[in-house]
Amino acid sequence: MADNDPSRLIACLADIERHVSDNGWDQPARLFALVATSALLEVEPQLKGRVPEAAADALTAVEQDDFASGVDVLERLEQIFFPESVDGVAIAMERSFLPPKFEDQIPDDEDAAVDFVMSHPEKTDVRVVVGVLRDGSQHGLARLVSNPDDLLGAADLVPGLTEALNRTLEGATHE
Repeated sequence: MADNDPSRLIACLADIERHVSDNGWDQPARLFALVATSALLEVEPQLKGRVPEAAADALTAVEQDDFASGVDVLERLEQIFFPESVDGVAIAMERSFLPPKFEDQIPDDEDAAVDFVMSHPEKTDVRVVVGVLRDGSQHGLARLVSNPDDLLGAADLVPGLTEALNRTLEGATHE
C-alpha cells in the first residue's frame, strides 16, 4: 500500500477535470475507475504510447460509459462495486449552490427546492471532481463557472460524496 500521499490522486483528478472541461458545462455526472497505469499497460499493451506514463506510480482514469446517475448520485453509487483490480474511483459532476444565508428559504419538497435553487439569482454553479484510492487517499477539486481560471482543492471537499465513493471499493461487504 502507498503511504497515503495524495499527489498521484490529485494529478489524476486534474487530468479528469481537464478532460471533462473540454466538453464545457451542463454535463451529466461521469464516473471513472482509477487504475495503475503500469498495470493497465500490462493487460492492454496496445495502449502504450496512447496513455501518459509520466510517473512510475501514475494512475489512469477509465471512464465508466454505462454510468447513468439519474437524479440521486449517492443512491446510484450505492449500487456500484469495483473489483480489487481497480485502485480507486472518481466522479465528476456539476451542482448549483446558494450562499448559506438562503438555506432557510429552500423549500422542503425536493422538486420545489431544485426549482428554487436553479432560478435563484445568487446561485453558484460548480463542477467537482472527487476521488478516493484504496490506500485511503482522497481529494476533491472544484471549478466555479463564475471563476473558471481557478481550480480549488481539498482532501475533504465533499465528504458525503467521498464516503459514497469509498463504499464502491468495499466490494461484497455491502449488498
